[in-house]
Amino acid sequence: MADPVIFAPDKGAYIRTNAWLAAVAMAGAMIVLWLIGNPYPWTGAPAGLAAVGIRAWYMASEELVATWQMTDTTLTGPGPRKVVLNQIEAVKIMGSFVQIVTKGGDKHLIKYQADPAATKAAIERAIG
Repeated sequence: MADPVIFAPDKGAYIRTNAWLAAVAMAGAMIVLWLIGNPYPWTGAPAGLAAVGIRAWYMASEELVATWQMTDTTLTGPGPRKVVLNQIEAVKIMGSFVQIVTKGGDKHLIKYQADPAATKAAIERAIG
C-alpha cells in the first residue's frame, strides 16, 4: 500500500479567496446602498470588508486545519467525511476549491488548495 496523499489547505489561497470575497462584498454592499437611495453608499465598502475580514479571522483556525487524505481506496476528510474512490463521478475546480461529486450525488469540497489543478489531477489519476 502506498503512502497516503495529503491535501492540506494553503494559507495563501485562504487569504486570496477571502480577499476576492471581501471585494465582492464591498462592491455589493455599495450597490445595494446606492439602489435604495442611501446618501452614503461608500459605507458599504468598510462594512463588506469588516464582515468578510472578521469571518475570515474567526474561521481561519478551523479552515486551515481541514486536511484531506487519499489512500489507494478512499478519500477521507474532516468531519469525518469518507468517499470511496470508485464512487467519485466528477472532480471540478471552483476557484481554490476542488469539488468531489459522488455517483450518489454527494458533494464535498477540498478547500483552499494552493494548486487546485494538481489536486484534481491527483484524484483523477487515483480513480483511473
